[in-house]
Amino acid sequence: MSAIHIVNDYPHAPAKVWRAVTDPELIPLWTVTGAGARADGFAAEEGTTFQFVAKPKPGWSGIVDCVVLQADEPRLLRYSWTDHGGGETTEVAYRIQPHAAGTRFTYDHTGFTGVGGLFMARILGGVRRRMLRVGLSAVLDELDGTGSLRPGSTLRPKI
Repeated sequence: MSAIHIVNDYPHAPAKVWRAVTDPELIPLWTVTGAGARADGFAAEEGTTFQFVAKPKPGWSGIVDCVVLQADEPRLLRYSWTDHGGGETTEVAYRIQPHAAGTRFTYDHTGFTGVGGLFMARILGGVRRRMLRVGLSAVLDELDGTGSLRPGSTLRPKI
């Protein structure tokens, strides 16, 4: 079984990181460094069904169907991940912990099987590393003390 495991430290409070990764208005601003997905119907509440919607690409509709499996603000978000076109269901988890003068954010995407799963984990892993290192860092830097985007921010969603 293949998996993606990413750990990043951010010089921001856990509540701010939680907001950036769970606010549907902010999610497209940090996913812009990847496929640029928005989270339609998302709420950080167990049982919520939602879709990540990005620009379609050859061989991919741009839609991922998800269900929130666990939400424990501001520590843990787990959700299922299934390509809208079918295929195996995998699981994504965000773990947020106070660390040093900020937050340690751990991203795990597990459940990839077979050769296709290995290939998908490698592709998605590179994209996720960039989104979390570049995209999420930029969003966190643009949020004020209340977790709102600063006036005049130049961050824009891709879709």
